[in-house]
Amino acid sequence: MIKPFLISLSLAILAGCSSSPANYSVTNAKVIEQGQASFYADKYHGRLTASGEKFDQHAMTAAHKQLPFNSKVKVTNTANNRSVVVRVNDRGPFIRGRIIDLSKHAFAKLAEPNLGVINVTIEVID
Repeated sequence: MIKPFLISLSLAILAGCSSSPANYSVTNAKVIEQGQASFYADKYHGRLTASGEKFDQHAMTAAHKQLPFNSKVKVTNTANNRSVVVRVNDRGPFIRGRIIDLSKHAFAKLAEPNLGVINVTIEVID
């Protein structure tokens, strides 16, 4: 009698610990977000990303809080309409209002790095 109760209790606790799914799906539909983009500080060059690969400031990569690793994302600077395509290989940014962190190389294709933060739209592409 106690054993089935303990198993049920354990399963209930585990279910409560599971993470909730993202509030959007990445299928054939394109996910579009608006917000701010920044870029990684140089001190992160060569460190491991959340996906396990080394971060490279010269690569066309980015960090996003929820999109699956290896998602391709078109990032457009809303001030000048310049766009780049990056691959998500890390998690972040964790600063309110920011929706994506870019490698310095990707950011420089959108705007002067001395700006630090720019307004962007992001769109998941196939």
